[in-house]
Amino acid sequence: MARPLNGLKIIEMAGLGPAPFACYLLASLGADVTRIEAKGRAAVFLPLDPQTNPDVLYRKIVQLDLKSGEDHIEALEMIESADVLIEGFRPGVMERLGFAPETMLGLNPGLVYARMTGYGQEGPMADRAGHDLNYIAMSGVLSMIGRREGGPVPPLNLVGDYGGGTMVLIMGILSALYARSQSGKGQVVDASMVQGSAMLATPIFSFMASGLWDSNKRGCNLLDTGCPFYDTYETADGQYVAVAPLEPQFFAELVEGLGLDAVWLERQYNRSHWDELRALLSKTFLTRSRDEWAEVFAKTDACVTPVLTPQEAAEHPHNIQRKSFDTVAGHIMPAMAPGFSSK
Repeated sequence: MARPLNGLKIIEMAGLGPAPFACYLLASLGADVTRIEAKGRAAVFLPLDPQTNPDVLYRKIVQLDLKSGEDHIEALEMIESADVLIEGFRPGVMERLGFAPETMLGLNPGLVYARMTGYGQEGPMADRAGHDLNYIAMSGVLSMIGRREGGPVPPLNLVGDYGGGTMVLIMGILSALYARSQSGKGQVVDASMVQGSAMLATPIFSFMASGLWDSNKRGCNLLDTGCPFYDTYETADGQYVAVAPLEPQFFAELVEGLGLDAVWLERQYNRSHWDELRALLSKTFLTRSRDEWAEVFAKTDACVTPVLTPQEAAEHPHNIQRKSFDTVAGHIMPAMAPGFSSK
């Protein structure tokens, strides 16, 4: 099958986190990815199954001693014939290894040299170690996530590593490839997880600028669990439903489905009634099981859905029809997205 990135040649300098996940996604879309690993490297701290580990799936792996003259030359030759080089080291590491951007672009003027870091290539914190949680803390995003009565809640490592990291890195690579198609010249892509995660929160910053969001009050705003009709509720069987009818016409269907008094249609955005509405929703959803409520709202626009486990999600009829999940080595794995019409 012809995939959209067939023929694109990528060299990946082995690492952890957002850069290898970007290579996994690019390889899944058809790119020819070769991963250069250091000979005799120490075992990684997470012993993932190689059959389902996106850090190494779908690419060729070459082990080289980059400090050795012969292996160093081999790596240079591989990069010289590549479209894209992806690395996720701390600033200065590639330069010390003899693979500085100016050197590589001198050998291969059309090269897209993609660099993935937490804090960026320069700045007072550029050399600091960190992980997703640190980066989204520094971007201001972590402070927005959590309930009113508690501290900030880590949103897995999706916002920094994979949203602000991987996806922004891929956007930069594809943008640079398009620019190369116009100019014939490659360039350096400097992707930082602090900047990327901040960029993801642009709509929230817009809400702040418009006076619709109080950045000093976590868990008190429209999308951060402060709003009773944008939250999750426990059901009679100890499971949960997600409730999100933000628009009045959708909220009206929620009110009807729950059998609530129509007076709530006029109170939806009246914050003085939100605590009362939350208590009412909590009490009402506890009267039936998760799946019973899912059935009640199955053919409505009330924006009520069951909170599914990963296993349940893979077995849901909608996801089955959409082929949203695959089975890899007997394990559930998300399928590649988006879909493409060309086959």
